[in-house]
Amino acid sequence: MKTPKITNLFVALLALSVSGLTPAFAQNKANDLKNKTPEERAKFQTEMMKSKLNLSAQQQSKIEVINLNYAKKFEPVIKSTDSKITRFKQAMSLQKAKDEELKKVFTASQYQQYEKFQEALKSTLKDKM
Repeated sequence: MKTPKITNLFVALLALSVSGLTPAFAQNKANDLKNKTPEERAKFQTEMMKSKLNLSAQQQSKIEVINLNYAKKFEPVIKSTDSKITRFKQAMSLQKAKDEELKKVFTASQYQQYEKFQEALKSTLKDKM
C-alpha cells in the first residue's frame, strides 16, 4: 500500500522541481515534463518563474542557469531504475540545494511566494493521499 503513495509523492515532487511553481499544473504535467530534455524543462521552469514571480532581466538570466544546471542533475534521477525511495531521497536533496541557490537570486518577497507554491503542492498531495 505504501508504494503507490511514495510513487505519487515522488512524481509530484519531481514535477514541482521541473514545473517551477504551479501545484495543479505540476501534477497534471509530470509525465509530459519528465519526457522532455533538461533544456526544455529548464526553459519551461524559467518561463513559469518569470511570469509568476515577476523576475527582472538580471534575475531571469541567473535563474535560467540554475534551472538548467538542476534539470541536468535531475535527469539521471528521472531516468533511474533505482528504488522509488532512493530516487525520492535524491530528488529531495537536489531540490533543497536548488532552493538554496534560488533564495540567493529571489527577493525576500519572491522567495516567500515561491515557498507558498511549494506548500500548496505538498498540501494538495497530502489531501490526495
